[in-house]
Amino acid sequence: MLAARGVDTIFGIPGVHNQEMYRGINEAGITHVLARHEQGAGFMADGYARATGRVGVAYVITGPGLCNIMTPMGQAYSDSVPMLVISSCLDETAATKGQLHQMKDQEGAASTVCDWSVTARHADAAYALIDRAFAEFEAGRARPKHITVPISVLQADAPSPPAPNAHVAHSVHTVRDSVIHDLANQIKAAAKPLFVFGGGCIPAKNGIRLEDPVRALLRRSGAAAFTTYAGRGLLACDDPMAFGAYLARPSSAEVFAKADLVVVFGSELSECDLWRPDLGHDCPLVRVDIDPGVLAQKIGTTTQLQADATQVVMALGAALPQITPPKWAAGEIAQTRQRWRSEVDAERSGIVPICDALRAAVPKDTMIYSDMTQFAYVAKEVWDMEQSGHWHHPTGFGTLGYATPAAIGGSVARGGKPTLTIIGDYGFQYTVQELGTAVELGLNLPIILWDNDKLQEIEDSMTRAQIAPHAVQAHNPDFCKLAQAYGANAAKPTSLLALVDAVQTAFEADKPTLIHVTPAILDD
Repeated sequence: MLAARGVDTIFGIPGVHNQEMYRGINEAGITHVLARHEQGAGFMADGYARATGRVGVAYVITGPGLCNIMTPMGQAYSDSVPMLVISSCLDETAATKGQLHQMKDQEGAASTVCDWSVTARHADAAYALIDRAFAEFEAGRARPKHITVPISVLQADAPSPPAPNAHVAHSVHTVRDSVIHDLANQIKAAAKPLFVFGGGCIPAKNGIRLEDPVRALLRRSGAAAFTTYAGRGLLACDDPMAFGAYLARPSSAEVFAKADLVVVFGSELSECDLWRPDLGHDCPLVRVDIDPGVLAQKIGTTTQLQADATQVVMALGAALPQITPPKWAAGEIAQTRQRWRSEVDAERSGIVPICDALRAAVPKDTMIYSDMTQFAYVAKEVWDMEQSGHWHHPTGFGTLGYATPAAIGGSVARGGKPTLTIIGDYGFQYTVQELGTAVELGLNLPIILWDNDKLQEIEDSMTRAQIAPHAVQAHNPDFCKLAQAYGANAAKPTSLLALVDAVQTAFEADKPTLIHVTPAILDD
């Protein structure tokens, strides 16, 4: 059934309780990727889904297997990733105690970190729930689902699954032509329209990519624009009307204060987007989002449009056919961006030059997976992306250890296209064991490990709060030797030129390469 719905890869770990889920995988033509930990399997499924726009599927066992994958499920929920987790469960837990992998409420526990968590008590229910999950992934906001199946049901005979449903339209929420016409007129009448493009604009479904429509809309509206971190790549790097991904800079509020119309496409404007309570605008705000829960969070909203941002951007482009002169001063935007870049460099000194060197060195279609590390916090602001949907970060839920297994899933999905990991020394050790999977698969995956030998971000935060830094220093292993013990390549460049060479060499290797980078790299 999964194969008939386009699933070609499943990430997971077999166990005595879920082994029946593995019967027939080879015959169905599905590849199974063996993770070293269920958390790794979940992040791999997440990375696969982000790379393809298709559903990432993970298999786990009862109890601890499900608990281990709940962190990736929470991350996928936060970042709107289509992930389907299928687990086994015990047939009965109320009257019988002391069973292997027993927990009090497996279904309820998983429900706290996903869209829904339900038990399929017979085969037809499992089939119906899978089709429900795929229909909802296609038609609404993508968020993880969990189906758990009792062991006796997995072991029983079952009827053949139903054929796939007819194609479901991407969104049931369409906007009337009159609404688009009115919004287009508002934009034309505005003296300083300002747009925000978020992760809800990517990845576009049905094969539609929004880079060209977004860039055309800017030219036809005369507006300036920001992207959220997730929306990077939608705007051209050299667009004079692009403020970039500096939305969270405190003084970006001053820019919004100058606007007389703000339109937000597909962004929650969450704490992790802004790091302040509001945009700073004092003008009409139009929000376009598929999720009514987002629209209910009124951040000075004047108009709410429940619709797919993709559809609205393209419809607006058609309603604004003429090129309009820019309504913002290009020189002022350039100066503002340069000031923000300098602020980033001052806050976390030394990382910006490394970002610049790497950006110039990697192929333009490189897909990057980053972790909760200072290197990524800098890069998300200063590293301009050539195309959208090519930088993935654990925003929101903010889990450590995401990047390596997620990049493995992305690399599997991309079939050899350049994929890169950026992770910190502490976060790397959360999921270091997944190096074994990357070696096993022969992935040419460069893993840039930023090692400042401590929890630097937490130390800085404690210092700002006038707390004596505590528990921020940890003994690290020899990372290069550790990688080699797994069978991976390893390098420890001592200059930016050597770093560039190490990354380019890693893309040509037949196995992953750990590239150990410390702040001392700038000394040479």
